[in-house]
Amino acid sequence: CGFSAKTVQALIDCGAEFSYVDILENQEIRQTLPNISDWPTFPQVFVKGELIGGCDIVSEMHEAGDLQTLIDGIAKK
Repeated sequence: CGFSAKTVQALIDCGAEFSYVDILENQEIRQTLPNISDWPTFPQVFVKGELIGGCDIVSEMHEAGDLQTLIDGIAKK
C-alpha cells in the first residue's frame, strides 16, 4: 500500500530500527487493532508501545523534523 510505503520510507530516512506486522496476512490483528488503538486506519505506528499516528501524522512529523528528534531520543537511551 502506498501509505505504508511512505511511512516506512520516513522511518528509514530517520534511521529507525523497526518491525512490522502484515495485517493482510493476519486478519485477527487487522480487525482487533483499531478497537484497541482507537485509530481506524492503517498503517499505525507505535513507538515504545504508544500510538503516534498513521501515514499523515508520521509524514508531517518527518517533514517538521519531529520524527528524527523522536528517533534520536530513543537511540540515546
